Amino acid sequence: MAKEKKSPGQFSIDPAAQQMLIRAESLGIGTAFTRAEAMPACNIGSAGMCCKMCGMGPCRLTKDGSVGVCGATIDTIQARNFVRMVAAGSAAHSDHGRDMAFLLKAVAEGEAEGYSIRDVAKLRMAAAKSGVPIEKRSPTEIANDLADVYIAQFGQQRGELIPIRRAPEKRQKLWREKGVVPRGVDRETVEALHRTHIGDDQDPVHLLQHAVRTALADGWGGSMIATDVADIVFGTPAPVVGQANLGTLKADMVNVVIHGHEPILSEMIVAASQTPEIIEYAKAAGANGVNLAGICCTANEILMRQGVPAAGNFLHQELAILTGAVEAMVVDVQCIMQALVGLAENFHTKVITTSAKVKLKGATHMEFDEHHAMTIAKDILKVAIDNFKNRGTVEIPQVVEDLVPGFSHEYINYMLGGSYRASFRPLNDAIMSGRIRGVAAIVGCNNPRSQQDYLHTHVTRERLKQDVLVVETGCGAIASAKLGLLLGEAGLDQCGAGLREICETVGIPPVLHMGSCVDNTRILTVLTQMVEEGGLGDDIDQIPAVGLAPEWMSEKALAIGTYCVASGAYVIFGGSSPLEGMPDKVSGSADVLSYISEGWEALYGGKLEFIEDPDKMVVATLEHIDKKRAALGLPEWKADKFGRSGDKRMNELEALPLEAKFEAVYGSVN
Repeated sequence: MAKEKKSPGQFSIDPAAQQMLIRAESLGIGTAFTRAEAMPACNIGSAGMCCKMCGMGPCRLTKDGSVGVCGATIDTIQARNFVRMVAAGSAAHSDHGRDMAFLLKAVAEGEAEGYSIRDVAKLRMAAAKSGVPIEKRSPTEIANDLADVYIAQFGQQRGELIPIRRAPEKRQKLWREKGVVPRGVDRETVEALHRTHIGDDQDPVHLLQHAVRTALADGWGGSMIATDVADIVFGTPAPVVGQANLGTLKADMVNVVIHGHEPILSEMIVAASQTPEIIEYAKAAGANGVNLAGICCTANEILMRQGVPAAGNFLHQELAILTGAVEAMVVDVQCIMQALVGLAENFHTKVITTSAKVKLKGATHMEFDEHHAMTIAKDILKVAIDNFKNRGTVEIPQVVEDLVPGFSHEYINYMLGGSYRASFRPLNDAIMSGRIRGVAAIVGCNNPRSQQDYLHTHVTRERLKQDVLVVETGCGAIASAKLGLLLGEAGLDQCGAGLREICETVGIPPVLHMGSCVDNTRILTVLTQMVEEGGLGDDIDQIPAVGLAPEWMSEKALAIGTYCVASGAYVIFGGSSPLEGMPDKVSGSADVLSYISEGWEALYGGKLEFIEDPDKMVVATLEHIDKKRAALGLPEWKADKFGRSGDKRMNELEALPLEAKFEAVYGSVN
C-alpha cells in the first residue's frame, strides 16, 4: 500500500514554510522535507547498533546476544557511537571558539580590519576570571593576554581548563572526584576518537565517562570562550527589536541571506552593508539598498546584537532560495545543506562559501580572512548586488513577526535590579515564592522527520501556562519568534498568573531569547549565578530547571545535552534516540540507555532521556520541577495563588474611584 503523501501543513506549522513548500511542489523541486519523507529510516543505524569503525565490518547487531567480528557487544558499540557523536559535536562548537580566540588576538594586535573591542567591561571580567591582570592596563594589553590564555586552552595537555572555575564550587569538586575535569579541549576530543578505535576501550561505562569529559571541554571550554570573545568584540547583547520569518525579505532590495554559525564574517557584512559605498552601488544596480537576513545561528548572532532580521531557522535555508528573491546566500560553517547549490540552479541565487573548512561543489568560494575583513565583506556584497539584475519571478510570503531578542545573562542580571542593585535575587525569590514554578531551557535544531517548529512551540506554550519561565537559544528560539512568543505582551495571554505578573512587573517577554546554540553557556552561567545568589541550593542539580531539545538532529546537540547533564541538569530530547531501536522491530541496549539516565543521575544529579511524545515531555518537565521544589522545601506551586499585583494590577487600581481603590488595597473599613 502506497504511503499517503504529506500536506505542507503536516511538514511545518509555519504558514510561510507551507507557502514555499507548495511552490516547490509546483516547480517539481525537492526539499529536506520531501527527502526525509522519501528516505526510509535505518532502524539499526539510527539505534546505534551498527559498527563500521574498521574494515572487518560493518557489523549489524540485530539480535540479543549477537556480537561484532571482534567480539564487541551491543553495549560497547552503542557507547562508542555515542562518544563519537559527542566528540564531533564538541569539536564543531569548540573549533568555533578557537577561531574567536584567534580573532581576539588579531584585534589586540591591531591586525583585524574593521574590528575593535566593544565591551571593555566584559573583557575585564573575563580576564579577571582567567587570572589575567587588569589593573592599570589598556584594553588591548588585557585582550592580548586573554587571547593567549584562551588559545592555550585548546592545546593544553595537563591541568584543568580555566573556564571551569566559573562553575559552582561544589560542582567543580564533584567533577574532580569523578575524574572528568577537561585537561584541554583538543586533548579530550582526540582521546575520544582514540578510545573508540578498534581494539581500544570496550567498557561502556568507562567510554561514557569520557563522553562527559569531552562534552565538558565544549560547554565549560570552547563554547564559553566563543561567547566571551563574541561579546568582547561585537558587544554583549541587550534587548533590541527585530523581526523573523521569510517576510523579512524585500522585493525592492538586494537580499543577502547569511547562514551558518560564526559571527566573525556576518558582523562585518552588516557593517559593510551600511557603508555609503555599498548603498550607492546597490542603488546604481536598480535596488533600494541591501537587505540582510539570517538563517540558523548566524541569524541569532546578528539579530541579538544588530537587530538584523532572521529569515528563519535550519529548515528555512532552502525555502529562502525558493522565494526567488535571494541574490546571495553567504555561508560559513555548520548546518549548511549540500542541496543548496542544486536548488539555487533553479533560480538566480549565488551560494557563496567563505570558510577554509567548508566548500560546496558548484558554489562560489570567497574565503574570508579577518585581517582583510571589510574589504572581503564589500566584495561579497558587490557579487550579490551584481546578481540583482538576474532575478526571475519572486514570491515572498508576507509572513513576519516582531520579537525582542538579546537577553544575555548580563542583561538578565541588570534587568532584575538596575544599575545599582543588579542581582538574581528577584528571580530566585519569584521561584521560591511560587510565582515562577521553575525554569525551562528549550534549545536546539529543526528535524524534517518531525513537523517543523511544532514540538518547540508546543512544549513552550504548555510550560508558560504552568508558570515556567522559558529561555531559548538557536533554532528553537527562532521557532518561538515566528510564533510571536518573544514580544512582550504578545505571549502574556498564554502565561500562568504568577509568571505573567513577573513579566509585567519587570517588562520582559515570557520567553527570553539568549542567543545562538554556542550561547547555551549563558544558560550555564545563569544557573551558576542563581546558585551563588542563594535560596535554591548549593549546586545546579538542586534548581527547579529542565533543558529540552525537542527537534534535535545534530551531533552538537548531543554534546550540549551531555555537558548540561554533567552540570546537573535534567535534559529531555524529542524524536528518536540514537541508542534504541524502533518499537517491535529492533531492541537497542537498555543498559546504555538507562546508564545515561539513572547512571548519570546518580553520579552528577542530571540525566539524559529521549521522549517522543510532546505531552509526555511536558509531564516529565513539571514532575521534575516539582520534585526539585519539594526537595528544597519550597511551597507547592498553585495556579491561582498569584497574579493580582504588578503593573497590570496598579493600572486597574488607578482607574478606580478613590473609595473603591482604598477598599481594594486595604479591605472594607466595616
